Amino acid sequence: MARKTGSHSDITGPRVRQAALKLFAQKGYAAVSMRQIATEVGLQAGALYLYTPDKQALLYELMKDHLEELLAAWQLLPDAGDPNERLQQFTRFHILYHLDRPESVFVAYMELRNLTPDNFTRIEALRRSYENELEKILIDGQALGQFRVPDTKLAALAVIAMLTGVNTWYRQGGRLSRVTVADIYWDMVRKAVAA
Repeated sequence: MARKTGSHSDITGPRVRQAALKLFAQKGYAAVSMRQIATEVGLQAGALYLYTPDKQALLYELMKDHLEELLAAWQLLPDAGDPNERLQQFTRFHILYHLDRPESVFVAYMELRNLTPDNFTRIEALRRSYENELEKILIDGQALGQFRVPDTKLAALAVIAMLTGVNTWYRQGGRLSRVTVADIYWDMVRKAVAA
Protein backbone atom coordinates (compact mmCIF):
# COMPACT_ATOMS: atom_id res chain seq x y z
CA MET A 1 0.00 0.00 0.00
CA ALA A 2 1.25 3.47 -0.82
CA ARG A 3 1.99 6.05 1.81
CA LYS A 4 -1.14 7.79 3.09
CA THR A 5 -1.83 11.31 1.89
CA GLY A 6 -0.19 13.71 4.27
CA SER A 7 2.20 11.06 5.60
CA HIS A 8 5.78 12.22 6.03
CA SER A 9 8.76 9.92 6.48
CA ASP A 10 10.39 12.35 8.92
CA ILE A 11 7.31 12.00 11.14
CA THR A 12 6.23 8.43 10.48
CA GLY A 13 9.74 6.93 10.52
CA PRO A 14 10.38 8.01 14.14
CA ARG A 15 6.87 6.85 15.08
CA VAL A 16 7.66 3.41 13.65
CA ARG A 17 10.87 3.23 15.69
CA GLN A 18 9.09 4.42 18.84
CA ALA A 19 6.32 1.85 18.40
CA ALA A 20 8.87 -0.92 17.84
CA LEU A 21 10.81 0.16 20.94
CA LYS A 22 7.67 0.16 23.07
CA LEU A 23 6.49 -3.24 21.83
CA PHE A 24 9.94 -4.88 22.02
CA ALA A 25 10.31 -3.64 25.61
CA GLN A 26 6.81 -4.79 26.62
CA LYS A 27 6.56 -8.13 24.83
CA GLY A 28 10.07 -9.02 23.70
CA TYR A 29 11.43 -8.90 20.18
CA ALA A 30 10.48 -12.48 19.27
CA ALA A 31 6.84 -11.99 20.28
CA VAL A 32 6.28 -8.84 18.20
CA SER A 33 5.23 -8.98 14.57
CA MET A 34 5.64 -6.32 11.92
CA ARG A 35 1.84 -6.26 11.72
CA GLN A 36 1.66 -5.30 15.43
CA ILE A 37 4.16 -2.49 14.89
CA ALA A 38 2.19 -1.23 11.89
CA THR A 39 -1.07 -1.32 13.87
CA GLU A 40 0.54 0.62 16.74
CA VAL A 41 1.53 3.37 14.27
CA GLY A 42 -1.74 3.27 12.33
CA LEU A 43 -0.27 1.91 9.10
CA GLN A 44 -1.15 -1.00 6.89
CA ALA A 45 1.43 -3.78 7.39
CA GLY A 46 2.80 -3.39 3.87
CA ALA A 47 3.35 0.34 4.31
CA LEU A 48 5.72 -0.34 7.19
CA TYR A 49 8.36 -1.46 4.69
CA LEU A 50 8.55 2.09 3.37
CA TYR A 51 10.24 2.96 6.68
CA THR A 52 12.33 -0.13 7.45
CA PRO A 53 13.53 -3.17 5.52
CA ASP A 54 12.51 -5.61 8.28
CA LYS A 55 12.14 -6.20 12.01
CA GLN A 56 15.85 -7.05 12.44
CA ALA A 57 16.81 -3.67 10.99
CA LEU A 58 14.50 -1.97 13.49
CA LEU A 59 16.07 -3.83 16.42
CA TYR A 60 19.59 -3.04 15.22
CA GLU A 61 18.82 0.66 14.68
CA LEU A 62 17.22 1.00 18.11
CA MET A 63 20.26 -0.54 19.80
CA LYS A 64 22.74 1.40 17.70
CA ASP A 65 20.97 4.71 18.32
CA HIS A 66 20.86 4.09 22.07
CA LEU A 67 24.55 3.24 22.31
CA GLU A 68 25.71 6.04 20.01
CA GLU A 69 23.66 8.59 21.95
CA LEU A 70 25.00 7.20 25.25
CA LEU A 71 28.61 7.52 24.06
CA ALA A 72 27.99 11.01 22.67
CA ALA A 73 26.38 12.19 25.92
CA TRP A 74 29.32 10.82 27.95
CA GLN A 75 31.84 12.52 25.64
CA LEU A 76 30.09 15.87 26.14
CA LEU A 77 30.80 15.87 29.88
CA PRO A 78 33.85 17.83 31.01
CA ASP A 79 36.73 15.75 32.32
CA ALA A 80 36.12 15.49 36.06
CA GLY A 81 39.82 15.38 36.93
CA ASP A 82 41.37 12.56 38.88
CA PRO A 83 40.19 8.96 38.49
CA ASN A 84 38.16 8.95 41.71
CA GLU A 85 36.18 11.99 40.56
CA ARG A 86 35.81 10.52 37.07
CA LEU A 87 34.50 7.25 38.50
CA GLN A 88 31.94 9.17 40.55
CA GLN A 89 30.98 11.13 37.42
CA PHE A 90 30.61 7.91 35.41
CA THR A 91 28.49 6.26 38.12
CA ARG A 92 26.07 9.16 38.37
CA PHE A 93 25.95 9.70 34.61
CA HIS A 94 25.19 6.05 33.87
CA ILE A 95 22.36 5.81 36.39
CA LEU A 96 20.68 9.13 35.61
CA TYR A 97 21.04 8.79 31.82
CA HIS A 98 19.56 5.30 31.81
CA LEU A 99 16.69 6.06 34.20
CA ASP A 100 15.31 8.44 31.56
CA ARG A 101 15.34 5.67 28.92
CA PRO A 102 13.99 2.45 30.46
CA GLU A 103 12.65 0.98 27.21
CA SER A 104 15.88 1.66 25.32
CA VAL A 105 17.93 0.14 28.14
CA PHE A 106 15.79 -2.99 28.24
CA VAL A 107 16.02 -3.52 24.49
CA ALA A 108 19.75 -2.68 24.28
CA TYR A 109 20.73 -5.08 27.05
CA MET A 110 18.13 -7.87 26.86
CA GLU A 111 17.64 -8.38 23.13
CA LEU A 112 21.24 -8.99 22.06
CA ARG A 113 20.44 -12.67 21.52
CA ASN A 114 18.05 -11.73 18.71
CA LEU A 115 20.61 -9.87 16.58
CA THR A 116 22.06 -11.45 13.46
CA PRO A 117 25.78 -12.23 13.82
CA ASP A 118 26.84 -9.17 11.80
CA ASN A 119 24.56 -6.83 13.74
CA PHE A 120 25.70 -8.39 17.02
CA THR A 121 29.33 -7.69 16.11
CA ARG A 122 28.58 -4.02 15.40
CA ILE A 123 26.55 -3.56 18.59
CA GLU A 124 29.19 -5.33 20.68
CA ALA A 125 31.81 -2.92 19.32
CA LEU A 126 29.73 0.04 20.52
CA ARG A 127 29.17 -1.59 23.91
CA ARG A 128 32.91 -2.23 24.22
CA SER A 129 33.63 1.42 23.44
CA TYR A 130 31.47 2.45 26.39
CA GLU A 131 32.91 -0.23 28.67
CA ASN A 132 36.41 0.93 27.69
CA GLU A 133 35.59 4.43 28.96
CA LEU A 134 35.04 3.00 32.43
CA GLU A 135 38.02 0.67 32.19
CA LYS A 136 40.29 3.63 31.35
CA ILE A 137 39.15 5.30 34.57
CA LEU A 138 39.90 2.15 36.54
CA ILE A 139 43.32 1.71 34.91
CA ASP A 140 44.24 5.32 35.68
CA GLY A 141 43.06 4.96 39.28
CA GLN A 142 44.96 1.70 39.66
CA ALA A 143 48.16 3.37 38.40
CA LEU A 144 47.77 6.16 40.98
CA GLY A 145 47.02 3.73 43.79
CA GLN A 146 43.46 5.05 44.18
CA PHE A 147 41.77 1.78 43.17
CA ARG A 148 42.58 -1.82 43.91
CA VAL A 149 40.89 -4.35 41.62
CA PRO A 150 42.34 -7.67 40.45
CA ASP A 151 41.17 -7.18 36.84
CA THR A 152 40.09 -3.81 35.42
CA LYS A 153 38.10 -5.33 32.51
CA LEU A 154 36.10 -7.57 34.83
CA ALA A 155 35.59 -4.73 37.30
CA ALA A 156 34.29 -2.46 34.52
CA LEU A 157 31.80 -5.10 33.38
CA ALA A 158 30.66 -5.75 36.96
CA VAL A 159 30.17 -2.04 37.71
CA ILE A 160 28.19 -1.46 34.51
CA ALA A 161 25.99 -4.48 35.23
CA MET A 162 25.33 -3.20 38.74
CA LEU A 163 24.52 0.33 37.55
CA THR A 164 22.29 -0.85 34.71
CA GLY A 165 20.38 -3.03 37.16
CA VAL A 166 18.83 0.10 38.69
CA ASN A 167 16.45 0.19 35.71
CA THR A 168 14.93 -3.16 36.71
CA TRP A 169 13.60 -1.95 40.04
CA TYR A 170 13.58 1.87 40.19
CA ARG A 171 10.17 3.54 39.98
CA GLN A 172 9.59 7.29 39.83
CA GLY A 173 7.87 8.47 42.99
CA GLY A 174 9.17 5.55 45.01
CA ARG A 175 10.87 5.61 48.39
CA LEU A 176 14.22 6.91 47.06
CA SER A 177 14.83 9.82 44.71
CA ARG A 178 17.01 9.41 41.65
CA VAL A 179 19.74 11.50 43.26
CA THR A 180 19.64 9.44 46.45
CA VAL A 181 19.92 6.24 44.42
CA ALA A 182 22.91 7.68 42.56
CA ASP A 183 24.51 8.68 45.89
CA ILE A 184 24.06 5.19 47.35
CA TYR A 185 25.32 3.48 44.21
CA TRP A 186 28.36 5.76 44.12
CA ASP A 187 29.19 4.68 47.66
CA MET A 188 28.86 1.00 46.67
CA VAL A 189 30.99 1.45 43.53
CA ARG A 190 33.64 3.34 45.50
CA LYS A 191 33.86 0.52 48.02
CA ALA A 192 33.86 -2.16 45.29
CA VAL A 193 37.04 -0.72 43.75
CA ALA A 194 38.56 -0.01 47.19
CA ALA A 195 38.63 3.73 46.48
